[in-house]
Amino acid sequence: MTAATTTLRADAKVISLVGLAHGLSHFFQLVLPPLFPLLREEFGVSYAALGAVMAVFYTVSGIAQTAAGFLVDRYGARTILLLGLGLVAAGTLLSGLAPSFAWLFVAAAIGGLGNSVFHPADFALLNAKVSPGRLGHAFSVHGIVGNLGWVLAPVFVFPLAQVYGWRTAVVAAAAIGIGALVLLVTQRDLAGERPRAHAAAKAAGGLRADVRLLASWPILMCFAFFSLYAITLVGFQTFATAALAQLYGVPLALATGGLTAFLLGGSAGILFGGFVAGRTDRHTAVAVVGMLVPAALALVIATGSLPSASLMAVMAAAGFGFGAMGPSRDIIVRKIAPEHARGKVYGFVYSGLDVGGLVGPLMFGLFLDRGHPGWVFAGAALIMIAAIPTVLGIGRRPEWRLAPRSVG
Repeated sequence: MTAATTTLRADAKVISLVGLAHGLSHFFQLVLPPLFPLLREEFGVSYAALGAVMAVFYTVSGIAQTAAGFLVDRYGARTILLLGLGLVAAGTLLSGLAPSFAWLFVAAAIGGLGNSVFHPADFALLNAKVSPGRLGHAFSVHGIVGNLGWVLAPVFVFPLAQVYGWRTAVVAAAAIGIGALVLLVTQRDLAGERPRAHAAAKAAGGLRADVRLLASWPILMCFAFFSLYAITLVGFQTFATAALAQLYGVPLALATGGLTAFLLGGSAGILFGGFVAGRTDRHTAVAVVGMLVPAALALVIATGSLPSASLMAVMAAAGFGFGAMGPSRDIIVRKIAPEHARGKVYGFVYSGLDVGGLVGPLMFGLFLDRGHPGWVFAGAALIMIAAIPTVLGIGRRPEWRLAPRSVG
């Protein structure tokens, strides 16, 4: 066996293991939202209250994600990744066993803490252990498997909930996470990236340099872009099912199919976006188009005038536009993240996703409670358009400003 073949096998295994973890993180984010109509009936609460549960999840995740990035750079991505997967599975299990609505907030906090580790740990592992020539493919697979996790969550929990009840469906989802954790604990291929990264971070100037790095203009613009991007994405994922059912008067199963079409379209878009990202340096332009196309389609959906038969196709097209920008988005972040600080940079920037996850459920839940399901899609479109200046602003300052200076 040649060295090239050995490297390919090693890269493929790392990409697969990290992809599994990332897919599960997305899977657990969408275990509860498709079941919101059932939870609303059992607990007698509003959609805004259910949105608040998800807001707790994303708030804890967002607050903890930068700290998780520091822990990744200090203790190693594998250790932190395993801890996060265990916590998010435990939070899901508690959700299924919750004796009252208040316990869902506790479960969301535990799950959010676990969710905070995946992006800094995943990207630190991929950058450290995958050959540079295969990183584009690694980012594409990472994004696709994440989207598939979103796809599989409603497909898995909704049929189970219809037959056995929502609690059984949620507990079964948690069991998947526990099984995956046992599998990943036995894999040593993800170990060994910490010492060099931590030594380099210490040599680069320590905490003061890290803070200066995270407060630099390009990284702050990345953070703002991810926050706005996530408000839209969470709006679609959390309330698209209920909004489509109300706006178009279709059965809940068909509305859930619309969400599945959006997520499947996103997976196809990520695959396409991976090829685009590998053949162009205009990653900012790709990101801009990736926001404009789904924004236009969301406005069409918001009119409530589409034939029911075309809903799946339009939702899939919107998801495709969203997904196509994913690999270019990740390359933009990689370009501004120094090698020794990738855990903390990815942790800080991707915590913007959790900020969006805090705002999105509350805002879109209020739209539904007030009888305006079309506002879910119209609001998402306007926020996508508002995100464009932030991604354009990422490259306005020279990259050398990101290099941390020695403090002695």
